[in-house]
Amino acid sequence: MFKPKGVIPALVTPLDKNGQLMEDSLRKVIDYTIAGGVHGLFILGSSGEIYGLTPEQKRRVVEVTVDHTAGRVPVYCGASEITTRDCIQTAQMVEEIGGVSALSVLTPYFMSPTQTELAEHFKAIAKSTNLPVILYGNEARTQVKIDVKTCEELSKVDNIIGIKDSSGDMTKTAEYLRVTPRESFSVLLGRDTLIYAGLCHGATGAIASTGNIAPKLVADIYNTFMAGDYQKSLELQFKLAPLRLAVDKATFPVVLKEGLRMVGIDVGYAFAPAAEMNPESRKLLENVLKDLELYQIY
Repeated sequence: MFKPKGVIPALVTPLDKNGQLMEDSLRKVIDYTIAGGVHGLFILGSSGEIYGLTPEQKRRVVEVTVDHTAGRVPVYCGASEITTRDCIQTAQMVEEIGGVSALSVLTPYFMSPTQTELAEHFKAIAKSTNLPVILYGNEARTQVKIDVKTCEELSKVDNIIGIKDSSGDMTKTAEYLRVTPRESFSVLLGRDTLIYAGLCHGATGAIASTGNIAPKLVADIYNTFMAGDYQKSLELQFKLAPLRLAVDKATFPVVLKEGLRMVGIDVGYAFAPAAEMNPESRKLLENVLKDLELYQIY
């Protein structure tokens, strides 16, 4: 079974002011992140504004990404809708297109299912596809937790191969690692400030939104750790922290799109009601990127 590892940026979806897909910009982001040394690409996540895309746009994002990536790195794709039915439809669309290594399925949002309902939700999606499935917990945004016992139960499903944990709770992350089979189940960090900590506990990598803007820096946290240079890995983690903290200075994912513009790639706008950054927050982001020697607009 496929085993996800390394740093996998959760790509933004470039959109013009009318919410139309900017395909050439998506190709530029793909090339930029791969050139930075990332170990995979994740599309149609929360960073990719899956919640606002039409079915036709979702299909096109997958088609463009698979075609342009051309096997250079694995492609991961979100199937994160509100209902089980709609998650299955997206999963089957992705499988039909082909070229995707694994699906990521976020807990439902707006709904607040019990852990029993949540487990059945994930099992039904996994059963509907031949693709490997990665669970995705982001309780700060969805208000739905994946309990440790639920993760342990789901890790026994043949094609559920891992979990992306964005809780920011390292005790929970460590428990996921403790109760799941290390050889067949991967735990990936979804909180960019905790990549090093996760690797120390045995995580296999991270799905990191800051990898859009600073792919080499984020990838090198993993690379130096795997090479045994733990001090350098920690230094790089600390170096990344101001950028991740800046991401919260505007409605998600506005900062990611503004950051990409500052490094030279115009990815347009986020869906309304998300608006542009205020001048103070934009200046903060500019200074962070200058410190990282990434800022390209002078």
